[in-house]
Formats: sequence, C-alpha cells, structure tokens
Amino acid sequence: MKTLTDYQQYFENALAASGQISGISSATISIVLNDVAKAAIEQTDHLLAENKKDLDRMDPMDPKFDRLKLTEARIRDIANEMVNVAGLPNPLGHVISEKTMPNGLQISRVSVPLGVVGVIYEARPNVTFDVFALCFKTGNVSVLKGGSDAEYSNKAIISLIHAVLSKHGLNPHITVLLPAEREATEALFNAVGYIDVLIPRGSQQLIDRVRRQSRVPVIETGAGIVHTYFDETGDPEKGAAIVFNAKTRRVSVCNALDCLIVHQNRLSELAQLVEPLAAKNVEIFADEAAFSAIENKYPGSLLHHASPEHFGTEFLSYKMAIKTVGSFTEALDHIALNGSKHSEAIITEDAAHAAEFLNKVDAAAVYVNASTAFTDGAQFGLGAEIGISTQKLHARGPMGLQELTSYKWLVKGNGQIRTP
Repeated sequence: MKTLTDYQQYFENALAASGQISGISSATISIVLNDVAKAAIEQTDHLLAENKKDLDRMDPMDPKFDRLKLTEARIRDIANEMVNVAGLPNPLGHVISEKTMPNGLQISRVSVPLGVVGVIYEARPNVTFDVFALCFKTGNVSVLKGGSDAEYSNKAIISLIHAVLSKHGLNPHITVLLPAEREATEALFNAVGYIDVLIPRGSQQLIDRVRRQSRVPVIETGAGIVHTYFDETGDPEKGAAIVFNAKTRRVSVCNALDCLIVHQNRLSELAQLVEPLAAKNVEIFADEAAFSAIENKYPGSLLHHASPEHFGTEFLSYKMAIKTVGSFTEALDHIALNGSKHSEAIITEDAAHAAEFLNKVDAAAVYVNASTAFTDGAQFGLGAEIGISTQKLHARGPMGLQELTSYKWLVKGNGQIRTP
C-alpha cells in the first residue's frame, strides 16, 4: 500500500516550481500559452490516438463517455480557449483597495496567487489543458489527479505541455500529473504543506468523497441538478428552444437540464415544449398531470411515469423529469428542495416573477428566458474555467482567473508603533 511518502517527490517538485513561477513575465506566459495551443492543433492526430485508447476501454453508453471523448473540433475549441486566456489581463498585482490611516500607515490589498492548486477530476481530458492554462496565467502551480479512465489522454496532454515549457527554459513541474492509481488520490488528500487548495471536478460521489476525506482545504464544485421553470406567462416558442438547448446541447455536462417544471395552467402547451426533444430520443419521466398532458403526443417508448427519485437527479444523459406545479411559489419550493445550487432558469413574461426568481433562487447562476447551457467560464467572458463552484466561500459559479487568486495586505509606514 503506497503512502504520501511514495508521492512526495511529485509534491516537492510542485512546491519548488511554485517558488520559481513568480519570476515569469506576463509576456512569456502569453507566449507559452499560445505555443501550447499551437502544439495541441499540430498534435491532434496523436492526441486523438491516445484518447481512443481510453475510449476503447469505456462503454459508449456510460455517461462519462462523451466527457472523455476528444474530437478535432473539441481540440480546436480547447486551443481557442487557451489563446483567449493568453490574451486576458493578468489579475496578479491588482490593487483591490488602498487607504491611508490617521496614523499615516498606507494600507493596500493586492491580488496574489493561491499557490499550489490541486485538481482531482474524472474522465475529462479537456480539464488538463484548462487547469494548466488558468493556473499558469495566475502564477499558480497545478497538481493534477485525473481518473484512470483518461490516463492515456492526460499523459499525452501533459507531455505536450512539458515539452513547450522546456522549450522556453521553464520548469516543467509548473504542472504535475500524478499517477492514475487510487493511492495517489489518498496522497493528494493528505498533502498538507504542499497543496494550498484542492478543487474536485466530477460526480457528486467524487465531490462528497473529497469533502469528507481531504485534509487540504477544498473549494467545492458541485453536481448540477438543473431546473427550468415554465411560468404561467411563459412564451412557448422561447420555451421550446430553451428547453431543447439546455437538455440536448451536451447532456454529460453539469449545466444540462434535468427537470422541467411547468405551471398547471400551461399543460396544454407542454407537448409543444417537449416535441423537439423526441428527435434526440430524450426519455421523459413525467408526473401524473404532465404524463396525461403529453400522452399520445410524445413517443410512447420515450415517455415514462416519474418516481420520486427522478426529482433531484443529475441524469448526465438523454433523460429529463417533468414536474407540474400549481403556483410560482411551489416552483421555487421544488427548486429549493431538489436543486444543487448550480444553475436554475425561469421562462416568463412576468417582470415581477422574473425579478423575484432572480432574487430568491439560491444558485450560483440564475437565468431568465435563457438556456442554462451558458453556465461556463468561456461564455461568461472568463476565457475558460477550472470548475463551477456551488459554495459561497471564496468563489461561486464559473471559476476563472480572478477566482484563482487570493490577496495580501501591504502596509507601509515611517516608524509608526502601536500604543495602547
């Protein structure tokens, strides 16, 4: 059984790199990120070949399969996001506040890196690129623990990044990939003194485990149990487009729609709202009122009676629940009871309901008349994201460059001493 000692060299390498990264200029950081993006495009065939080794070991019906899969288009998107990050302003050294005290002390609060950032994630090779780019841009060293499902993909990506760093004379341990074995996860949980903060990305099971077992401080990125409420005044044309996009754009991501809530007075238009979903073979688990409203109007093989467990479930697949409510308040109550504080939406033409929904719904991202698919760092203008935080301490929602910084107080005096 391996212990922290067996992985100590990885953590020591990361800690040593943390002391060196602060000397890298913003110009060099941008050049390196652009070169990594260029290398990703140039090595697309190699990345896809290594990714195929991982895909061949996974059941295509597994919800993680789509997250694991790389394509030429996805690699281009990854490269473009890296170029976007390279072009964003550097958030380090930003003076958040400053003041001069009555005793003459000049006090300022300035943004600084978090330090060494550990990220544990499952079958998501794009995360390897994203975490490196965001951490490198913000002067943080990244220690990555990917899942065994993506072992070949992650090794290929890290090898690419290390080659670019070395070409520029930089310490390759600016980003460290731990072995895929389970013992490395336990070592990461206990790497106190080496890792400043740990960020999990993946299933609720993974996140719960990290929260329970890690001795390193955790920024929690939560599962996305996502609702869209079609209000009594909702526009059915807008609604159909929003529901279709939120559910089917990419079903394996955390911002995908899980439950459509519909006001009972609009059940006559429910068939119109869900009709486009049939083209994607979306299975619907509907409560009794909703089932009756769309029976014989939605393919019978895709329509099922809902059970209690279908509400509050993150499907990560072509499945969706429907809940009927009698009032706006009942919709809010259902979201509060079953949501995960990730992303929630309302479709309404009632300005008062829109304002109240924005004000009362407790989630990292709250929408009016728009798809929850927009909960994404790039879509929010952050360049990319390291995760979507559903907690309220330090960061909330998509975590980009700013969320990977902390701050320190700088105090300048001229001989002042404190007296009682």
